[in-house]
Amino acid sequence: MAIGSGIFLIVLGAILTFALNASVDAINLGIVGWICMIAGFAAIVISLIVNAQRSNTTHREVRDEHVDEHQNRRVEG
Repeated sequence: MAIGSGIFLIVLGAILTFALNASVDAINLGIVGWICMIAGFAAIVISLIVNAQRSNTTHREVRDEHVDEHQNRRVEG
């Protein structure tokens, strides 16, 4: 999900920076575009780091197993 959001921010920022020739008095659209692109790259990098850490975890299954001495067989429980 964060990778898709990052790509969206990069595309939106590129459109604002390079493809839009409109001017707004209150804000500089070029700067807003660069900020969106930087935020998009950061979102992609952070999500890749988090996903790499998540895949490095190990999961152990603990089984409770003992031998019933009266019947001489294994019992799981």
